[in-house]
Amino acid sequence: MGQRGKLTEEVQEIAKKCLGRKITQIELRLMPYIQYQMMNEQRIEPNRINAEERKVLSAWRKEGHIEGGASGLEITKKFWDAINQILFSAYVNCGR
Repeated sequence: MGQRGKLTEEVQEIAKKCLGRKITQIELRLMPYIQYQMMNEQRIEPNRINAEERKVLSAWRKEGHIEGGASGLEITKKFWDAINQILFSAYVNCGR
């Protein structure tokens, strides 16, 4: 269970397949928050996001994965599916 939340080769392979690139540890750690917010409030709480995470969100916007933020967050189906596959590998099925 020591691999939970780690950027393993499997996680990076999924990211490359789904997003066309590898991801950073910061992106991996931000994904559960985005997933939770989309299933609940559908907006970002600015006081819960640090400067590094804001840069990630900005990059995701530029890539066309998300729109909005504190006033309302939207996410593409493709990015939603990618996040869920990545999180399953990194947090649920890790080390198996």
